[in-house]
Amino acid sequence: MLGIGLIGLGQHGSRYARHIVDDLTDAALVAVCRRSRTEGAQIAAEYRCAFHDDYRDLVADPNVEAVVVAVPPTLHPAIVDATCRAGKPLLVEKPLATSLAAAQRIARAVSASGVRAMVAHTLRFNSTVQTLQAYLPEIAPLHALYLSHRFEPARLAWLDRRAESGGGILLHIGVHSFDLLRCLTGSEVTRVWCQTARLITRETEDSFALTCQLSDPSLVAVIAGSRAMGGRAGVVELAGARGQLLADHVHGLVHLVRGSERLALSVPAPVPTVRETLRAFVRALREGTDFPISVEDGLRAVAIVDAAYRSADRGGDGEAIAT
Repeated sequence: MLGIGLIGLGQHGSRYARHIVDDLTDAALVAVCRRSRTEGAQIAAEYRCAFHDDYRDLVADPNVEAVVVAVPPTLHPAIVDATCRAGKPLLVEKPLATSLAAAQRIARAVSASGVRAMVAHTLRFNSTVQTLQAYLPEIAPLHALYLSHRFEPARLAWLDRRAESGGGILLHIGVHSFDLLRCLTGSEVTRVWCQTARLITRETEDSFALTCQLSDPSLVAVIAGSRAMGGRAGVVELAGARGQLLADHVHGLVHLVRGSERLALSVPAPVPTVRETLRAFVRALREGTDFPISVEDGLRAVAIVDAAYRSADRGGDGEAIAT
């Protein structure tokens, strides 16, 4: 039984705790960390595990064999450094970091220590996304891709405090789309043109539109996102030489289009993507196989974010990706 230590018990961290306790049969929650001692100790008592109010104490806990990090990304570099020094494998929530420099620091620490690390780009485990991957050969070769991730306004106030969040929707939601773009196309983004807007936020952007240049010159990609809408949608449009796939990964819809005909495809029932991410993490550790999502994947998604911010600051001018 793999002993997991969880750092972070906020809204998202609580999901991790619940899935570790309720859904993992070959791992156990042995320790949790939260800055608030009162709240953290209460949750630890509920889950019958140890409590630490300092992440360094959790990492050093001899019962902790693997570390899961679910805190604001501004805190990732220090936690990853400590975990690497302890030689323990870790799962880090996306985004890997709030800047390219910080993501590169994390990648260097992981590489130098030899610690195994995975980044939780959970959208890869979405049932609709996996259906799209299965049907991609039906429309190949792929020529164009459009992604749009739209949400209602964020309820977490810290997301609009730049000092705590490190950025807005480009950083916190855009990385989902940037990772998905790489995953679906097998191509790297080399240059971006981006514009951002603040529709209801004050310190961070809540909307963006981005055009990509890819390493495969036969591909065209456009990505958009917003956290200022009255509803939620995750639109994916994949256009290929032999047809198109139209999908919404929020609502679990996929259609195959050929000519003027549209066929609704069967999509498996939705699954909790955090649960599936945890299962993949634990399975790879137990079997000694590669993680499905690497630190390099997390780094490349942040590199796209970095270039997008630089482009937006220059009024939408093209910016090259640097990793």
